[in-house]
Amino acid sequence: MKQIIQNYKGGELQLAEVPAPTLKKGFILVKNSCSLLSIGTEKYMLEMAKKSLLGKAMARPDLVKQVIAKIKAEGLFEAYKAAMARLDHPVPLGYSCAGVVIEVGEGVEEFKKGDRVACAGSGYASHAEIVCVPQNLCVKIPTTHNLSPINYEESSFVALGGIALEAVRIANPSLGDRVAVIGLGLLGQLTVQLLKANGCHVFGIDISEEKVKMALEYGAEKGAVSGKIDVLSSAREFASKGFDSVIIMAA
Repeated sequence: MKQIIQNYKGGELQLAEVPAPTLKKGFILVKNSCSLLSIGTEKYMLEMAKKSLLGKAMARPDLVKQVIAKIKAEGLFEAYKAAMARLDHPVPLGYSCAGVVIEVGEGVEEFKKGDRVACAGSGYASHAEIVCVPQNLCVKIPTTHNLSPINYEESSFVALGGIALEAVRIANPSLGDRVAVIGLGLLGQLTVQLLKANGCHVFGIDISEEKVKMALEYGAEKGAVSGKIDVLSSAREFASKGFDSVIIMAA
C-alpha cells in the first residue's frame, strides 16, 4: 500500500510503498477514503525535519533532556546511537481520516466490516491507503445529517473538530457569554462555529486579515487584525466588562 512518511534525519518526504498494517487486538483496519491535511501541525513537522541537528535540539529541548539522561545512564556512544536511530526511523504523517472498516480485531464489538468510520490519532489515522486504529479512537459516521449524508471528506475533520470541541468544553461557556478566540486558523474557525452554535458572542483575533474575515462569515460578531488596529480598544468596545472566556488557538 502507499503511505506518506517523513524522515527526520535527512528531511525527505516520501510517498512510499509499504506493507499494510497488521490487525491487533482491540483495533480495526480501515481502508481510507479521505485523510485530513493539518497545515499547522504537518508544516511544523516538515520544517523540523529539515533543520540541522542543532536546530532540532533547539526546537525540542524536551528531547534533549531525554538524551542527556540517557548519556548519564548508558554513556555518550549508546545515547548517540539511540538518537540517530530514532531520527532515521520513518514517521507517518497525518492524524485524522475517514473510510470503511475492512476487518475488526479481537475484542472489538462496536464496529463490523463495512461500517463507515472517522478515525483520529497521531501514528494511527495517517495518510495511508489502509490504517490500523484503536477502537476507542474511531466513531461511526452518521448516515444522515439534516437529511443530507455526511461524506468522507467532512468526516475526516473528526480529530480537529474534537480538539476544538474539547477547548469549548474546558471553557464551559454559557448562553450569551462573550468569548474571544485568539488564532483563527483551521482550529480557530471550528471553535468560532462551535461557540456560535452554543449561543455565544464571539470576538476573533488573528494576524491575518483574510482569516478574520472568514471568522466573521462563520459566526464571529466582531474581529481584529493584530498589528493593524488597537486590539485592546476594539475588545473593550465588544466586551466592556471583560470576556467571560478566552480560547487561544494560536501556535
